[in-house]
Amino acid sequence: MAKSLRKKPSPAPPADPIPRRVEPCVATLVDVPPKGVDWAFEVKWDGYRLAVHVDASEARAITRGGYDWTKKFRSIVDEARELGHVSMVIDGEAVVLDDQGRSDFGLLQRAVGKRPSAHDANEIIFYAFDLLYLDGRDLRNLPLSERRRLLEPIVAGRERTIRFSEEVPADGEEFFRVACELGLEGIIAKRRDKPYRSGRRPEWLKIKCVRRDTFAIIGYEPSTVPGAIGRLLLAARRGDDLVYVGGCGTGWSHQESVKLRELLNAIPSDRPAVSLRRKGAVFARPILVADVEYRAWTQDGKLRHPSFKGVREMEGPSDVYEITSEP
Repeated sequence: MAKSLRKKPSPAPPADPIPRRVEPCVATLVDVPPKGVDWAFEVKWDGYRLAVHVDASEARAITRGGYDWTKKFRSIVDEARELGHVSMVIDGEAVVLDDQGRSDFGLLQRAVGKRPSAHDANEIIFYAFDLLYLDGRDLRNLPLSERRRLLEPIVAGRERTIRFSEEVPADGEEFFRVACELGLEGIIAKRRDKPYRSGRRPEWLKIKCVRRDTFAIIGYEPSTVPGAIGRLLLAARRGDDLVYVGGCGTGWSHQESVKLRELLNAIPSDRPAVSLRRKGAVFARPILVADVEYRAWTQDGKLRHPSFKGVREMEGPSDVYEITSEP
């Protein structure tokens, strides 16, 4: 009998392995929106940056610093399993919205915290804005426009926990003006034609109505009110070092001030983490970061009109604002 001349089918090319973690692309802060048709604009959400990983064996929520916060964001992870794909990595932001539909970081902190709160985990929304991996294929080398084209049918139109972060078809300057009038934190601009690259990148830009960043807490000055804090002492990163960027004395209630003092007293340091001499100051190990809203930088590198918005444990050095040039 003649042997069959039919060729055996070639084996399918190996799938790209799903990454255990993707260091996120981080937007660069600029003062004004860019111009041109190459830029896409979105709302800047004020929450926790998460990468949601789904594969056949598990689903996980990974923070910007690489921590597994699946338990804190169980509702997001559970819904991600229902999106109809075997494996994927979605980049987005977990938020809680206020009564006007604006994301509020303080509300989110209380929703994921251990203390009783008027807000619970069921109110957390995950705004998906990028798709990095889908069903065995690593998408990071594709342009943003193509990654978004693949993401949109997966999450668009949903009104549950996972939602699509819509592109706003508007001129950047006009969108920024309206966003600030509505009380939003700011806007994000992204180059449509660029691949996904980890780290702080010029193809992703953030423009803030009021600047808001996280700084290492290196100590405090006591208040004249017993048991409370007068000013938090703050530092930013410059290279591998911390540098003092001034103090913050507003933005908390009396109860929050007392709690902050208790937290800092529990992590004392004999000497400051920066070169600083301050009479009466109490120094702490720089393992907590303060979420601070401020207007601008002074000429000598200090925060102008800072206001405290929240505190959390530092996940890694990238949590602390980095001074890459003169502020």
